[in-house]
Amino acid sequence: MTALNVVVGISGGIAAYKAVSVVRELVLAGHDVHVVATSNALKFVGLPTLEAISRNPVHTDLYQGVDEVRHVSVGQAADVIVVAPATANTIAKIATGQANDFLGNTILASTAPVLIAPAMHTEMWQNAATVANVETLRSRGIRIIGPESGQLTGSDSGPGRMSEPSDIVAAVLDAVAVTRDLTGRSVLVTAGGTREPLDPVRFIGNRSSGKQGVALAMAAAARGAAVTLIAANLEVPLPSGVRCVQVGTTLELQTAVTAEAASADLVIMAAAVADYRPAETAQSKIKKRSDSSTLELRLEENPDILRGLSHDRPREQTIVGFAAETEQDDAALFELGRGKISRKGCDYLVINRVGWTEGFATDSNTVIVINGGGDRVGEASGSKLSVAHRILDLVFAARWHPFITTGDGL
Repeated sequence: MTALNVVVGISGGIAAYKAVSVVRELVLAGHDVHVVATSNALKFVGLPTLEAISRNPVHTDLYQGVDEVRHVSVGQAADVIVVAPATANTIAKIATGQANDFLGNTILASTAPVLIAPAMHTEMWQNAATVANVETLRSRGIRIIGPESGQLTGSDSGPGRMSEPSDIVAAVLDAVAVTRDLTGRSVLVTAGGTREPLDPVRFIGNRSSGKQGVALAMAAAARGAAVTLIAANLEVPLPSGVRCVQVGTTLELQTAVTAEAASADLVIMAAAVADYRPAETAQSKIKKRSDSSTLELRLEENPDILRGLSHDRPREQTIVGFAAETEQDDAALFELGRGKISRKGCDYLVINRVGWTEGFATDSNTVIVINGGGDRVGEASGSKLSVAHRILDLVFAARWHPFITTGDGL
């Protein structure tokens, strides 16, 4: 990798001492590192230390170098920006676009990839305001590194510990290593879970949040593709930089996919599709009946969108399905995937285990990828964004032409 211009933002938390190691590792790797420290950060780590380790002046005062427009030029020149540690206050300021210090101006003035490594007490990390701010940042393509669970300040322990410097450095270098291999491609992604209404109040649905589908859309966009996202009842913000079409039911999803897939080079259908829908939908709320303690519903099968796309391709395409299964035995899970790829007729299948605490609505995922012959071709584990890139890597490397990804949601 060629030398990068890396901006390391440091905010005022006790984990700021770890930022020294982040800077040192990046410098030793041959990169040009520029530290932007908040005034509170300098209460934890001295400016001379940061300048000695980075081998560059530290930027901290918004009104220094005004003649050089330094508060803008540092961000414009950056190849990548990482904020470590990122306190709850700093995360909130970035999420709301505040620019009352050098760090805020640097981030707003840059088009480079931005990563943040949160560090705070567990209660602050889990506070609804912080959760919402982090989701906002993710929706804008900002990568979140950690935090880890472990010893915090004082006797406290739990989620909120800043990731280790080596992990942060690896994430920074990975963020700028993404190839633009989808430049010129048109990519269609579906995400979320379809809902089938029983009446105006209730529906049959699933627990898919849409996080994996959104991550796939973001990954494809980062690799240069023009992305359309068909969103089914997302529980996360819509990502920026992609065209969005919102749907509710499986039939609506099928209609949208059919319309968009005709002009797409790559279709990634990560939405969790309801297998059945009510045969009849009540036009008013279904009431409890005093003469019966049961309620019978008649369901009819929804169309198999994956199978339909596999068998009715308008041109040569590679089709990759997703199989979300609750099977706990690894061998049995693999066999379920082999059976499914045979029935669906797709070229690749991404198998992932889901349950009460894994797969759906989580920030991480673990998947296995098999080909049309039922052979394992790879696996991925980690954040849903890293899993998305790994899936694109595996399929694109194996089939160097437009391909379609579709199936059960993650």
